[in-house]
Amino acid sequence: MATFELAAFNFRWFWWFNVPGEREVMGEFIPEYLLREQAAVGALVLFGVLRVVAAAVAFEKGWRISVMQGYCIVIAAFYCLPQLFDLSTHMYGMQAAAAAAVLEGKAAGSAIALFFAPILSHRLGYE
Repeated sequence: MATFELAAFNFRWFWWFNVPGEREVMGEFIPEYLLREQAAVGALVLFGVLRVVAAAVAFEKGWRISVMQGYCIVIAAFYCLPQLFDLSTHMYGMQAAAAAAVLEGKAAGSAIALFFAPILSHRLGYE
């Protein structure tokens, strides 16, 4: 009996077990700055690697780098379209704030990556 009471006592403190009057479960809330930072880092890595790999492929195939850079910019714009659509359809509320934060992060990360990746590509000898 003591084992059962001890197990029941420990079980009610798990975070997914919400008993009325007991400890409440925190809602699904992530601060905007974390969304913005995660989106920026994700876009920075994605487009930095994409631009360097695309420069290497363009160098091997003999394609023009300026055309490839234009395609990378178009891909970055398409990458930001879902949050732009969310922002235009939800003008208020938490979804609009989250969409705006993620859009800012993706745009900033893409711009930084597409600005600095040619420097790395040039240092690697692809441009």
